[in-house]
Amino acid sequence: QVQLVESGGGLVKSGGSLRLSCLVSGDVSFLKRIDWYRWYRQTPGKERELVAGQTRMGTINYGDSSKGRFTIWRDDAKNTVTLQMNSLKPEDTGVYYCNLRISGVNPIDYWGQGTQVTVSS
Repeated sequence: QVQLVESGGGLVKSGGSLRLSCLVSGDVSFLKRIDWYRWYRQTPGKERELVAGQTRMGTINYGDSSKGRFTIWRDDAKNTVTLQMNSLKPEDTGVYYCNLRISGVNPIDYWGQGTQVTVSS
């Protein structure tokens, strides 16, 4: 099994920055089969939205609202996935979830518990 623990959320003023971190732990046999790492944002009344993602091979993609402001990277030595968020806007407010997918005949998605980010105007 795999466990994801997010940290780094909080309250920040518009234009400010926050750094979210996701600590990944678990069975090595699972960790070796990670297809991707992603950050999603959930806001009330909306579907969970992709914020940023990185594949096992290193390909990175960002949601339209994140491009140019957010940066994702992973540190395999520390088993962390980090999301640096700059120039934050009130519409970035939401619960941010770390996600990863384990490859296989039946791929498995794992999620963290989420961390609240609130951007005040």
